[in-house]
Amino acid sequence: MYQYTEFDTQFVQQRAHQFRDQLTRWQTGKLSEDDFRPLRLQNGWYVQRYAPMLRVAVPYGEIASRQLRVLAQIAREYDEPEAAVFKSAMEGQGKLGTTFLPTHCAHFTTRTNVQFNWIPLSKSADVMDLLASVNLHGIQTSGNCIRNTTTDALAGIAVDEIVDPRPYAELIRQWSTLHPEFAFLPRKFKIAITGAKDDRAATGWHDVGLHLVKNDAGEIGFKVFVGGGMGRTPVIGTVIREFLPWNQIMNYIEAIVRVYNEHGRRDNKYKARIKILVKSEGQQYIDDVEAEYRQILEIDGGPHTIPQAEFDRVAACFVAPQLADVADVAPEALQAQLDAQAAEHVMFGRWLKRNVHAHQNPQLRAVTLSFKRPGQSPGDATSDQLIALANLVDKYSAGEARVTHDQNVLLPWVHASRLFALWEEAKALGLASANVQLLTDMIACPGGDFCALANARSLPIAEAITQRYQDLDELDDIGEIDLHISGCINSCGHHHSGHIGILGVDKDGKEWYQVTLGGSDGSDLSGAAVAGKVIGPSFSAAEVPDVIEAVLGTYRDLRESGETFQNTVRRTGLDPFKEAAKTARHPATEALATA
Repeated sequence: MYQYTEFDTQFVQQRAHQFRDQLTRWQTGKLSEDDFRPLRLQNGWYVQRYAPMLRVAVPYGEIASRQLRVLAQIAREYDEPEAAVFKSAMEGQGKLGTTFLPTHCAHFTTRTNVQFNWIPLSKSADVMDLLASVNLHGIQTSGNCIRNTTTDALAGIAVDEIVDPRPYAELIRQWSTLHPEFAFLPRKFKIAITGAKDDRAATGWHDVGLHLVKNDAGEIGFKVFVGGGMGRTPVIGTVIREFLPWNQIMNYIEAIVRVYNEHGRRDNKYKARIKILVKSEGQQYIDDVEAEYRQILEIDGGPHTIPQAEFDRVAACFVAPQLADVADVAPEALQAQLDAQAAEHVMFGRWLKRNVHAHQNPQLRAVTLSFKRPGQSPGDATSDQLIALANLVDKYSAGEARVTHDQNVLLPWVHASRLFALWEEAKALGLASANVQLLTDMIACPGGDFCALANARSLPIAEAITQRYQDLDELDDIGEIDLHISGCINSCGHHHSGHIGILGVDKDGKEWYQVTLGGSDGSDLSGAAVAGKVIGPSFSAAEVPDVIEAVLGTYRDLRESGETFQNTVRRTGLDPFKEAAKTARHPATEALATA
């Protein structure tokens, strides 16, 4: 993991002190609500449907056990609304007694950040001080600025990796933090980077997507995509550079963002993302970026060219840790031990297949702990679970974990000889569901239970589907499938990229759901990001689980030997699935849905 310098630590602590001063001035009336709002947003504090929401930055997903313990403390001591607020929230959803408004809880997001949903603003400065004590903060997790750079959860350890993207992600983080020119962009701006053959970072869906590559001479550089995004207008990023020398990446991003900052629309927030500018301007946008880049190099002198010495300093933070109390064992002997344990313990064998990933070091494995189980919203972690997670991270993964795009947590440094012991402890904690990349390993935004922007609730839909599909044999038979759920068109649940996507929509003040098929984040066999297509009219909440069951039943009827859901949809087209979805419609809602 990157080790903060004295400057880094002082910077985060000073930011927390600054926020406390801003909060105090707002509380005493010296700052108006309009003046305070952008200041709290710049530190990650939103005001949602019923209470504030804090978004904590976890750059490129890497998080230490000591940081998890502080997040647990925040969840336990601060993530609790006033009784009247909570009662109002429960009644406002029409579900008094619902399980979908958890407290004392953290939430892992698709952009590898951590959110809290109930911390009152009156206690926000205390929370920021706690975060700063372990080099955490909420800087640029909100607002029209460059947000958290994300990457592959297997970065630095993946067997298909070409170049480790983490040092570059860290350099981009340092460059973009409080960049004075890009603090007030037309709209938020997101960067993703991958260094592997398989794009597990969903780069095509980002404002800037970066692929680390090597040319024929063995030189490292970037293939650069621009203009991807979801929301109302799903767009896949456009390649604007096939090869950019690695040390020029920040100069080039500066050119990309500078042209966007100058020409991006500010009159309509729905048309303000860079994807709209790239789509409307086409080649002219690319030409403008190249011209700006030349000016940055030739006139400005390339001020953000990365010196080799600085890259080496940052890269030195990302060496593999030394594992204590484990000895090297021949890979064949390790595998024989695992095979014997899997034969004796069937559930351990399932877990090995689904949750354990190959590693560059044949002695080690990467392990996904699943935060998807009945009765708990996808990506949620209670304060007790966070403490237990921190203990597992210390014991089995050299004190380091990673928040994943799929709202789980990955342990990157687990010795193969300790997998069985880790599985037993994780199982006792409810974190060993062998469902990674299966149907119930779904992505879901908080939806209408929390978010003021949402048109519909996501979490009850996720729970209903999870409850229906608890048979692991059935899940294995269905195979790998991405199910993504968003509560509104802003697409925080990434429904566009789901093999099956569910989108909450509003019709005359009532919750309805569109279903899409065939989307991809770019990590499946095609290697290309694709937006799913809608099948039929929208469905009521009660119908959605039946629709999913009908769609999956059709897939199992139509699939060829060894064929995945995604490939069956591509081969057959949508028509068979549209017909199947119709059979799941409840007669009483037919007229309303088509009105």
